[in-house]
Amino acid sequence: MKKQVSLVVLSLIAFLKVNAQDNGEFEFGIQSGLNLANVSTIDGQDNANTRISFNTGISGEYYFSDRWGLKGKLIYDSKGWADGFINDEENNNFTATNFKLNYLSIPIMANWHFGSNRNWYLNFGPYLGLLISAKDSELGIDVKEAFKSTDLGLALGIGYKFRINNNTQLFFEFDGQSGFVDIFEENLGETVRNTRSSLNFGVLFGL
Repeated sequence: MKKQVSLVVLSLIAFLKVNAQDNGEFEFGIQSGLNLANVSTIDGQDNANTRISFNTGISGEYYFSDRWGLKGKLIYDSKGWADGFINDEENNNFTATNFKLNYLSIPIMANWHFGSNRNWYLNFGPYLGLLISAKDSELGIDVKEAFKSTDLGLALGIGYKFRINNNTQLFFEFDGQSGFVDIFEENLGETVRNTRSSLNFGVLFGL
């Protein structure tokens, strides 16, 4: 699985780079950040507590002009929520726990660059999340079967870039995701969706 993902990523980068040389510029990025993850019902009610986690990933952006680009990311995204409850069958009671849902998130976003030097940017678009693992923090129980294997939603972010040299820039950004679909496999109650915001830092390389 890891080899297949790596091959897809390298092939995508090579393809975009070739096309960028013909039609515009291409930028490759590496990022890491702090996640504030939670879940909410379809009507916006938030009955869970925020789980502090992390993300790390890569990005690629193809520039159509100095203002507009198409940006894709491949992110290891740790989501879930804190202070939930799980049935401890051994002791016949419910135990307070955090639920750790780890996804491979793939947002595809339009990226608008603004400001006098185009240092600011705003991106928006859909994302697909592939569930990698799901466990509770207290008992270490694998609960992946209780959750759907895919998540769909909207990604939105704003950031600022600092130029280091002609081919290298540092950046920080605030990024958010809001799910559209129920994350549970069999949910008889209200629809429960993933939400998460993050503060990310990283480096961009012009190719």
